[in-house]
Amino acid sequence: MKMTIKAAVSAHGVSKAYGQVNALQDVSLTLNRGECLALVGHNGAGKSTFIKILLGLVSPTSGTVQVMGVDVHNHQFEACRQKIGFLPEQILFQKSMTGREALSFYAHLKGSPLTQVDELFQKFDLEAAADYRISTYSKGMRQKLGMAQALLGEPEFLVLDEPTSGLDPMARQKIYHIIEEEKRKGTSILISSHVLTEIDDRIDRVLILNSGQAVADGTLAGLTRQRVVHSRIVIEATPQACAQIETIFSHELDVHRTSERNVTLHCEQARKIPILNSIYALGIQLIDIRITDPSLDEVFRAYMNLDEEMAYE
Repeated sequence: MKMTIKAAVSAHGVSKAYGQVNALQDVSLTLNRGECLALVGHNGAGKSTFIKILLGLVSPTSGTVQVMGVDVHNHQFEACRQKIGFLPEQILFQKSMTGREALSFYAHLKGSPLTQVDELFQKFDLEAAADYRISTYSKGMRQKLGMAQALLGEPEFLVLDEPTSGLDPMARQKIYHIIEEEKRKGTSILISSHVLTEIDDRIDRVLILNSGQAVADGTLAGLTRQRVVHSRIVIEATPQACAQIETIFSHELDVHRTSERNVTLHCEQARKIPILNSIYALGIQLIDIRITDPSLDEVFRAYMNLDEEMAYE
């Protein structure tokens, strides 16, 4: 049974200093049950430190962290660990063990039934290699084995650091399908990834870290509105129609004539429909029209640029 506590994770004012170096500064986060959050930032932004603090592996210099309603440094948190699944960025297995031996070992640690081991080998298409030594596994196979160990015990909080590293496109799709299955079950999920194009339509919220500080926290749509990251309206029409659109809208929008028959309008998301209505009102014949909303990668870069601009003011 999944947890009844609304917040899977509640972190307030978390800071971590290593000597004179501030790895994290006053970072807060609330992750609700069934939410999927992306933790993003450049290398050295503090993502790994924050994850370790959430898991109770590192103590913060200041601030509080509760997971499933229990302080991570309370002795009661040990019982909660069995309901946490963690895939580190670089998972290390004892290569002399077989896949089955390794997964059975982790199942024993989590108090999970051994029947789940076979189920997970099947889920990740590893059943044919279950009794092979891990030394014979490819990088992708080890990554899938790592995901399998993270799902042992039907976790209520799942932390995945670069979950698709080393996987081919089909295997990546399979991993995200499994992640979506977990989310539907009510599992709270934190994903840290550099491949932002993979996760922007799979997350509920994003937390952006830069130099140990949280520079943004919210839904993709909300952060887009706050930072005014533009949508793109790409129109294919006759050269005359494209010229007409360019002339009419260039005084109020960022307009690019990308080819003789294509023109792109950049606008705030809230203005998409009014602009489309204005285009249709012109009565010109359109060949095609495509609307692209800002991606997570574009929103991330916009916030990082803003943070850098503020640092130089």
